[in-house]
Amino acid sequence: MALSTLRNVRFAGMASCVPKRVISNLEDCPPSQRSERERLVRNIGIQTRRICPEWQTFSDLAFIAAEKLLTDLQWQREEIDALIVITQSPDYLVPATAIILQDRLGLPHSTIAFDVNLGCSGYPFGLHLLGSMIAAGGVKKGLLMIGDKSIKVKDPLFSDAGTVTALEFSVDAPPMHFDLNSDGSGYRAIMLPVGGHREPYGPQHHIPTRDEHGNLSGPDYLQLDGPAVLSFSTQRVPPAVERLLEYANVSKDEVDYFVFHQANRMINETIRKKLGLPTDKVPSSLHDFGNTSGASLPVTMSARLHETLDGAAHKLVLGGFGVGLSWGTAIVNVKEAKFPAILEA
Repeated sequence: MALSTLRNVRFAGMASCVPKRVISNLEDCPPSQRSERERLVRNIGIQTRRICPEWQTFSDLAFIAAEKLLTDLQWQREEIDALIVITQSPDYLVPATAIILQDRLGLPHSTIAFDVNLGCSGYPFGLHLLGSMIAAGGVKKGLLMIGDKSIKVKDPLFSDAGTVTALEFSVDAPPMHFDLNSDGSGYRAIMLPVGGHREPYGPQHHIPTRDEHGNLSGPDYLQLDGPAVLSFSTQRVPPAVERLLEYANVSKDEVDYFVFHQANRMINETIRKKLGLPTDKVPSSLHDFGNTSGASLPVTMSARLHETLDGAAHKLVLGGFGVGLSWGTAIVNVKEAKFPAILEA
């Protein structure tokens, strides 16, 4: 999408919920892999992750976050006109998770509810999608719920989380600025190759193999091309941020915080340095919460900035990037918004 601006959309609040279960990349691995894991942790910056038990889904976490945020905002259920869920780990293939959450949260039948299949770039895209519905005038209050559940517990990168963001119509709201992009030619860089209609699951897909380090892998595991992802992220994101700032006529000094998708330490540090940003303006939740896919921006704000942002006025640059390939940036002003501390369930 070309650069765009939304008006009359207020950022009312945001909440995040993570599982209680903590897995350590250093402690919860075979002793033979300890030295390798220590090097890995130094490179990716992820020491502990939050993982759902088998019975728990992303939507369970998002539901808890939504209940908390609705209470803090004192919003009535019948006021909510739209519910958008962005996830790549839905409760079921059919029906949409948003439809289930609409009923579970006790929202009226008039609430528009649907799912969007996006991953690490999902938060800016979701803000624009829900914000556009509000700016058009038909939706007065809406919820954006975003998160994922890890495919494999032993993967050292990914964590689980569920988040909710509340937007509402307000003629006094400062503008939101966006730059959203997609490049499907790189779709193989991050993909789960089997399980869809292109290649349905078969018995052959459930036989894992071991690599030279003893790690299990297989066609039903998430396939990640590390060098391609590193190149894409560090080449695409910094220019996108610069372009959006120029479009919005905002200087870096005017921005209080730059919140990026928590990919890994190497990628995020390269982006920060290319943009010439001080570390205190770029919060990170990688060490304690890992890569939470599309939820990583809300999780980082909940874990690192909730006391600073809660009820105050701040200008934020938000940047999501990853599976697709896709990347999106947004400039959002938050004022008197609710930011409860991160929840556990």
